[in-house]
Amino acid sequence: MRVLFIGDIVGKPGRNCLQQRLPELKRIHSPDYIIANGENAAGGAGLTGKVFNELRDMGIDVITGGNHIWDQNDIYSIIGHEPGIIRPANYPPGTTPGQGTAVIEASGGKPGLAVLNLIGRVFMRPVDCPFRAADRELKQLKEKVIIVDFHAEATSEKQALGWYLDGRVSAVLGTHSHVQTADQRLLPGKTAYISDVGMAGLYNSILGVDKEGPLKRFLTQMPHKLSISDGKKLLNAVLVELDEDNGKAIAIERIYDII
Repeated sequence: MRVLFIGDIVGKPGRNCLQQRLPELKRIHSPDYIIANGENAAGGAGLTGKVFNELRDMGIDVITGGNHIWDQNDIYSIIGHEPGIIRPANYPPGTTPGQGTAVIEASGGKPGLAVLNLIGRVFMRPVDCPFRAADRELKQLKEKVIIVDFHAEATSEKQALGWYLDGRVSAVLGTHSHVQTADQRLLPGKTAYISDVGMAGLYNSILGVDKEGPLKRFLTQMPHKLSISDGKKLLNAVLVELDEDNGKAIAIERIYDII
């Protein structure tokens, strides 16, 4: 069983990047499922129904979220109704709408899987404990293949969750930094791990946005508008190969394409 997980999609360049490259990746790797972090897919901040439909039409099965998932008002009308969109499960009780897990039932000879979305607390806004939230969510999941998107800032926190869930889930895949790390590995319990998958977006940029805005912010400490233009694109993803009988990871491979 193969799962293709795409890093944070940043705006229109990220979506165009997928339109150009995803058909070939499907042909080469034949993934059973495709997952992508889409919290920045609409204009670089948030997700809309129109963009969700665009991503779904490309063949993406589950869109995960993070701290920017609420940035577009349109999300409130779809996230609780579309099973293919999830947000972090460790937001405080009463946070609505949306769910922190997505389950795809086995059908047509394809095994099912579950996707769990969590968000970190280090250098992030206060949320509930992702470790205890993982324990809670895993108790309710019967699927053998479980993919975790951990949307977090600190590599230490990401590694800690990887070790905490080793042998209990199929993969712990970090998102949020938009910079792909080179530490992909199989943990001893056969859980695939990487600190950050990276992004799909503008290559000559700062985390997917035009360089000028962030540079002015750093140089002046004043607010400056962030914009996203067009140009050369970057596609970061990982391909995880799994034993569908027990959910254990067999291999994890980084994908780093400049288009």
